Amino acid sequence: MATAIIKESASIKQAVSMINSMDAGKFPRLLSRILQKLHLKAERSFSEEEEEKLQVAFSLDKEDLHLVLDTIAFVLEQAVYHNVKPALLRQQLESIHLDPDKSEAFVSAWDAAGQETVEKFRQRILAPKKLETTAWQLNLQMAQSTQAKMKSPQAVIELGVSTEDTKNLEKVFVEFNHAELLEFYNKLETIQAQLDSLT
Repeated sequence: MATAIIKESASIKQAVSMINSMDAGKFPRLLSRILQKLHLKAERSFSEEEEEKLQVAFSLDKEDLHLVLDTIAFVLEQAVYHNVKPALLRQQLESIHLDPDKSEAFVSAWDAAGQETVEKFRQRILAPKKLETTAWQLNLQMAQSTQAKMKSPQAVIELGVSTEDTKNLEKVFVEFNHAELLEFYNKLETIQAQLDSLT
């Protein structure tokens, strides 16, 4: 068998036991919803009100429901991370003792929307902020009250950054003297060389 992508921990065993006792008719819809929202970092799959309805529908208390939802999300995230084929996912689920009907629901949901979910994860921004625009200006201070003949160049770089959730641009200003700008440039050159070596 291939390397286990899902390790059978105590919490996984507990969650699997609860998943196995869940209504097989309602379970695929639950899976589908979690898979649809899996790529959204800042958003839970269900609202508070929906979670209360799920507690009633599946006869689970709030803590148990959260364990089940988090475990399902974890299994699906592992499937995304390893980009597993449906047959391998079935093997992995059987290895943690998930009932065949629940394994089949996972495999069907993964078969239907797995590749789309993997693609959504690929397009997701890993860093919290993304650089959208750049601008610069050069300021030259020619004199000060204590020094008549002085040249002090300062470069000001404006970075327009956005977050994944909002498209509003936040402007960040960074000021460099000559030595700082040279050091920054050299670091950018190193980064560029490393990126070039990967492509």
